[in-house]
Amino acid sequence: MAVIWGLDLKEIQWGKFKSANMFDKKYHLRTTKMIVYQIAMILCVISESVGTAALSDYVDQQDGIQTRTGLHVENNAYVGIASYNIFVGIAVATIFGSAFFFDLFWPERKESPSVRLAWKICSVVVSFMALADAIATTVIVATKRASIKGVTPEEEAFYFRQNGPPNPIYRHNNECLTSTILIWPGMIASFASAYIMWKSIQHDDIHGPYSSKYRSKSPEAGSIDMPVSKPVEPNGNLPATTAAAHGYAHSQPQPYPGT
Repeated sequence: MAVIWGLDLKEIQWGKFKSANMFDKKYHLRTTKMIVYQIAMILCVISESVGTAALSDYVDQQDGIQTRTGLHVENNAYVGIASYNIFVGIAVATIFGSAFFFDLFWPERKESPSVRLAWKICSVVVSFMALADAIATTVIVATKRASIKGVTPEEEAFYFRQNGPPNPIYRHNNECLTSTILIWPGMIASFASAYIMWKSIQHDDIHGPYSSKYRSKSPEAGSIDMPVSKPVEPNGNLPATTAAAHGYAHSQPQPYPGT
């Protein structure tokens, strides 16, 4: 099987998705990473997907009204933030999804310091992107609405009713609300994933990928001390300090029998 960037592709196996492997406690923080990374990915991607459906509805609404009446529908606020939400969902899924699969298939891989630094930087960047997305989406959905320029409020309401869904008031659109609600726990999970990734990389740099229970003993713990010669006093006995340290009794020399 081919080896790309030091990664043996034969390790990509369906069996790796078994719970016994995914949650193997042999590797440090493996269970936590497998769970939290997936939460961040799933929530952000669902928020993105629902937001995309709402975005598509508002674009169709704009096209329909403008085609029939020639009036301009102003909904750029939601179109813009929904587009950014799509970008954030893809970014979060790319970083933590990649980390998920790399840890799943190659938990003992060797990475250069620059690669590890890139992991850390990207995890923080996408987390702050998700935070900005959550704040902006909440503000726009809570306070903005689609509108039609150049008409009275009564005429605007008529054109929107004639066109049908979606509701021009964003906070009254269930898809907009769902997308907004889901991005908040997704953002929190993204920051949690970034923290876990940093702690995991820090541990791997010092101790390797294995948890403390499964790490082999360090060379110092398994080393064998070389024998050291012990000083001897002129009378043939060990010095008092040396004898005490090694548990020897320091007795006085006995006279030769018969003297």
